[in-house]
Amino acid sequence: MAIQIRTEIPGPRSRALYERRRRAVPQGVGQITPIFTESMDGARITDVDGNVLLDFAGGIGVLNVGANRAEVVEAVRSQAGRAIHTCFHVTMNEPYLEVAEALNRLAPGDFEKKTLLLSTGAEAVENAVKIARRYTGRQAVIGFSHAFHGRTMMGMTLTAKVATYKYGFGPFAPEVYRVPACDPYRSPLGSAGAEAQWALQNLRRIIADELGMDKVAAMIIEPVQGEGGFIVQPPDFLRGLREIADEFGIVLIVDEIQTGFGRTGRMFAIEEAGVAPDILLTAKSLAGGLPLSAVTGRQEIMDAAQAGGLGGTYGGNPLACAAALAVIRLFEDGEILKRSCAVGERVRSAFEEFARQSGRIGDVRGMGAMLAMEFVRDRATKEHDPETTEAVHRLALERGLVLLKAGDHNNVIRFLAPLTISDEELEEGLSVLGSAIADVGAGRMLPAR
Repeated sequence: MAIQIRTEIPGPRSRALYERRRRAVPQGVGQITPIFTESMDGARITDVDGNVLLDFAGGIGVLNVGANRAEVVEAVRSQAGRAIHTCFHVTMNEPYLEVAEALNRLAPGDFEKKTLLLSTGAEAVENAVKIARRYTGRQAVIGFSHAFHGRTMMGMTLTAKVATYKYGFGPFAPEVYRVPACDPYRSPLGSAGAEAQWALQNLRRIIADELGMDKVAAMIIEPVQGEGGFIVQPPDFLRGLREIADEFGIVLIVDEIQTGFGRTGRMFAIEEAGVAPDILLTAKSLAGGLPLSAVTGRQEIMDAAQAGGLGGTYGGNPLACAAALAVIRLFEDGEILKRSCAVGERVRSAFEEFARQSGRIGDVRGMGAMLAMEFVRDRATKEHDPETTEAVHRLALERGLVLLKAGDHNNVIRFLAPLTISDEELEEGLSVLGSAIADVGAGRMLPAR
């Protein structure tokens, strides 16, 4: 058994530290679980009270190769002995070049590419929009329903969800327009194909009639919408976006910050649709837990910005780059991608079984090992059920399983465990999750603390 519960969760040390956190850290920095981590290993978290929990969250999709992966730790240790920081603008470092070269090679598209390295996913989004505007000479940017692109000003503007992420923070960035993405589960049209066709027709009409065919600089889309609830965008829709972008001279930005690096069974989720974006955004699992993000795009687009217009003090930090190179080597041997597919098959099977046993699970969806369950009050009406979702989340945590919620109404439980999780750990975690769903459904719940 990987899970070892020594105290209640949260235990006394976590509760004491939380009181310090309450006094020292703004309330706006939200907490998903009320525990403090002492150490991590693979798919296990040991908290400060000595409890060992299973991790189905992966630092929000950051730990695809597992926490404290030996190759990543050694790469960071080796680089730290040579140079921790240089600032690429002052004196350059070779690891930056090696990561850029690797991403240029790995990103979809049979054309010359260049890569800008930054620190966070939100920074990648901000810079991709800057580059697209500079290249096209246009201002308008199109985002989509259910999207999440970060908490900085442009990222927050592009993000769809007002509650939590945007409430009270306006005015937002100008010249950003939102159009419907596909939501096959809730579509009244009856099929993903019909939904894709309608969404593309609507997008084309908005560009032509409302924005102007020569006004849109960029469109940005997540192939699987992460915070939105793991809503998979149909391949026909993604291919249609490529066609519209080509027709109107729009830069197509694909946000793979959560989907990238093997999460969906491919290196990048957009490969499933056979689409090559003009700009690809990566972060999260790129550096195995260290802060690093990237904007990889067509050479002529990436070169549009003037010297000094792009960058940042910490972007392409040599420690993070060394970690990223270790991660990339692990993926290039192909074993983790195979493991992603195997984990995804097992989790989908388990989630579908949970849905058969519980009338509160309306949909099981995702790609590869990026999977989720949506909880509803009634399958006929598909009314969102955030209360059941929260109860399952809390009960699973008290039994030693760390989970994440998602969705515009927080009624989705998503799976983002490290892809390297063992079969035994995976089965134990799924067992805890299944029992939590069953007990919540039957009214057998532990008292809230």
